[in-house]
Amino acid sequence: MLSIRLDPAIEQRLSALAKRTGRIKSYYARELIEGNIDDLEDRYLVEARLENGRPSLTSRQVQKELGASYGISTRRSATARNRSYLVRIS
Repeated sequence: MLSIRLDPAIEQRLSALAKRTGRIKSYYARELIEGNIDDLEDRYLVEARLENGRPSLTSRQVQKELGASYGISTRRSATARNRSYLVRIS
């Protein structure tokens, strides 16, 4: 169970959307959360890493750290092995 407080203007928009479509407000809240959780995790994990003074990660390190959670293969092609990529947020 989740209970959240929304800005009144957002609450009104959500209520209007739910009324127009015949769905409940929690349907749209769930859709938004499920559709954006990956991006939120990535963003806040990177921000925390930067705040802690940890260096940027190579794509290989990202795959290793996140691969198990997201089913990302850590195998690289011969072409990819010859390159080095850095993950940076600007």
